[in-house]
Amino acid sequence: MTGDPAFSTGDHHHALSPSPPPNLLITMEEGSQNSEQLFEDDGNELEMEGNDIDIDSNSLDIEGNGLDIESNGLQDDCDGMLEIDDNHESNRDDATAVSIENGIFQGKNYPPPAVGMEFESYDDAYNYYNCYAKELGFAIRVKSSWTKRNSKEKRGAVLCCNCEGFKTIKEANSRRKETRTGCLAMIRLRLVESNRWRVDEVKLEHNHLFDHERAQNCKSHKKMDAVAKRKVEPTVDVEVRTIKLYRTSMADPVGYGNLNSLEGEISETVDRSKRLKLTKGDSQIIYDFFSRIQLTSPNFVYLIDLNDESCLRNVFWMDSRSRAAYGYFGDVVAVDTMCLSNKYEIPLVAFAGVNHHGQSILLGCGLLADDTFESYVWLFRAWLTCMSGRSPQTIITDHCRAMQSAISEVFPRAHHRLHLSHVMQSLFENLGELQESGVFQMILNRTVYETVKVDEFEMGWDDMIRRFGLADHAWLCTLYEERERWAPVYQKDTFFAGMCTFENGECRSSFFDGFVHKQTSLKEFFGKYELLVQEERKIEAINDLESRDSSPLLKTRCFYELQLSKLYTNEIFRRFQDEVVMMPCFSITQVHANGPVITYMIKEHEAEGDRSNIKNFEVMHDKAGTEIRCICSCFNFNGYLCRHCLCVLHYNGVEEIPFQYILSRWRKDFKRLYIPELGSNNIDISNPVQWFDHLHRRAMQVVEEGMISRDHYTVAWQAFKESLNKVRLVADKHV
Repeated sequence: MTGDPAFSTGDHHHALSPSPPPNLLITMEEGSQNSEQLFEDDGNELEMEGNDIDIDSNSLDIEGNGLDIESNGLQDDCDGMLEIDDNHESNRDDATAVSIENGIFQGKNYPPPAVGMEFESYDDAYNYYNCYAKELGFAIRVKSSWTKRNSKEKRGAVLCCNCEGFKTIKEANSRRKETRTGCLAMIRLRLVESNRWRVDEVKLEHNHLFDHERAQNCKSHKKMDAVAKRKVEPTVDVEVRTIKLYRTSMADPVGYGNLNSLEGEISETVDRSKRLKLTKGDSQIIYDFFSRIQLTSPNFVYLIDLNDESCLRNVFWMDSRSRAAYGYFGDVVAVDTMCLSNKYEIPLVAFAGVNHHGQSILLGCGLLADDTFESYVWLFRAWLTCMSGRSPQTIITDHCRAMQSAISEVFPRAHHRLHLSHVMQSLFENLGELQESGVFQMILNRTVYETVKVDEFEMGWDDMIRRFGLADHAWLCTLYEERERWAPVYQKDTFFAGMCTFENGECRSSFFDGFVHKQTSLKEFFGKYELLVQEERKIEAINDLESRDSSPLLKTRCFYELQLSKLYTNEIFRRFQDEVVMMPCFSITQVHANGPVITYMIKEHEAEGDRSNIKNFEVMHDKAGTEIRCICSCFNFNGYLCRHCLCVLHYNGVEEIPFQYILSRWRKDFKRLYIPELGSNNIDISNPVQWFDHLHRRAMQVVEEGMISRDHYTVAWQAFKESLNKVRLVADKHV
């Protein structure tokens, strides 16, 4: 067992082995506690070097691909259509500005680092982070790096804030002022197969104030030559084409989607396949709905796509709450095309995420004329534009070639995965009589759901194909070629936030399940839409109150259970609690050690009371970096540690779960203000539009806080009255 690659995945540059290669020399910066450890398994001989390193190269400037949405609402003087401009536009000025949102500092000219950013070279990546740091007011250094042995080819690095770590005892006795605070802000870079440098880990939060003056004099910033700066941009998904919004007169009593048709007139030459399939009065229903919602929600946005005959082709809409929720829960997004693929009366496509209660939340809706590549590209670009160009980490969809190509076009660096439950369902539907075979179902389920290594899956699949004579089944061969998009064993480095449960293939992705049926009309849908959305938000508010005011019942004496009962929302805690209850494992054995990195073998029974079938799980633990990873990949799949990792932590006397494994997206005390991101705190004082955006955002923050309780409401209302009186006094002085 120990000779097998424990963490083999389809994405080999992310693969992990049971232990780092024996020739991987690791040297961390002296005095650095919380040192970072990288597990590599690319077959290369690597060498680490990690003294305070400053790369002498020209500093780089990053010019954001601004997404130009001409209006949050609609322009009254235009009667046109949605346009997609191939040219990137940027309305940013040259002034440096810094904003603070949710405790994260963001530069105006340099977007915060994010997992998935890629750069042409290491120097580009270093200089981007250096420029970002300088703008905010902190310095950076190379905490550690690794190169190929007997070569100077760099393979990866960790760049950290200059305040990382603490002085050694020797340094503490010197007269130099203490500047280190144990800050954890950092980015981890690694060279990937495309010979590009990718950011694969980010920590943005600092534990100290910024000092622009002192930062300017640090080594990393002194090397910056302002005259020789060249513009470099991280290739993150902020490069969607500009989408401009215009008012469109949608009412058409007879034309069924022809916006300019007259009473009783509709051209027979219009290609009906390239326009939205509507019945009489449907376009008026859409228009009335959008108009009514916009009156009560100023940040509601809708996009209209017209064909060459000015007929309605595609529609997209999103409300203010969804736009704001994406900022907290946009890491994993499912695209629900059930209505479109099954030919429902209403051609609905919905974007869904999961909130801090594991509850499905709506992140946008669309109506599409067809399921072609062009329609999906329009829809995804429209949605991404409303999300300020921020691509999700993971996108989950049905098995559709056109949609797959569109995602590659619009979200090139997102992890695209397929609904496992839908894949399994279609698999049975395409195998004729075999779908009735209990033996075949058992073998298939065991191969897909229970294998933990790639070679186990592939051997099991080959045995299944031979046993049931499926070698010439073309559809099955095609599905197997795409196995890295749906088989759990290939997805251990993909974060799913609990949206998919790989034990049984279920997926919490359909927001409208049970509310929209094949015969549901557009009028019925929009009649239910607001009620359903309100019900979703009501349930979330109730869950917030219950999680905040109740104490979950503990089932064990394990301190990990007590620790997270105080932090997680009730639903997420219940899921984690199931892992704690199953913690007593059959045995734990140390099988390999390489310095602080130790690999353990956990043996557990497959079923309660069945002592004959035993499953083995390998867990890698880095004591120095307090990092732990299990071959079952529960943390990536569900967002919390598995029972196997908990066993190893307990075995090593670790009394608390390390903070990096307690995600803020699950915490009940994490402040969430459901108001959209409207830009920087720094505004152009000559621009009235920016006045409105800035004041509206701050007012909505007071509204959100004022809804917490009756006392909060009273204070907020009093503050509004006092503010209004003060503003009127200012106005009176200028009369």
